[in-house]
Amino acid sequence: MKIGLSFSRCVLDIVEERVDINDVLIVIARTKFNPNDDDAWTDIWRGYREVDLFRSSNPEWAHHPDDAEDKFRAVAMMLYSDGKLHQPRQFGAHVIRRPEIWLETVLPSSELEKNPSAKKAWETFQTIAGLTSVSLDKDYQ
Repeated sequence: MKIGLSFSRCVLDIVEERVDINDVLIVIARTKFNPNDDDAWTDIWRGYREVDLFRSSNPEWAHHPDDAEDKFRAVAMMLYSDGKLHQPRQFGAHVIRRPEIWLETVLPSSELEKNPSAKKAWETFQTIAGLTSVSLDKDYQ
């Protein structure tokens, strides 16, 4: 399971299929918007696509064509509707940009039993990790 620390970079990783959205536990973003709001989405899309010295956003998505907008918005809407997009600015907090994009996490067994989608994602991760050099703590409770 992954915890994302950047809306733009996490959505980019999901769109470019480096990360499966089903492996995302939550994305903690520095944004404050609803991707279902057309005006808010337009500002986000432009902010991450255009190089503008007067904007505070980094143009993380600049190398994608205009017709990729639907993919990016679909990912944002899915994260939002699934409750996987946490925006501390909506609660008055102002988080700083972190150099890390993703953190790996392990959920306790009791939490996995209450959350079937997290359990399936964790089992998939364990299978893939077993095929690679990742070592798993089999005693983790």
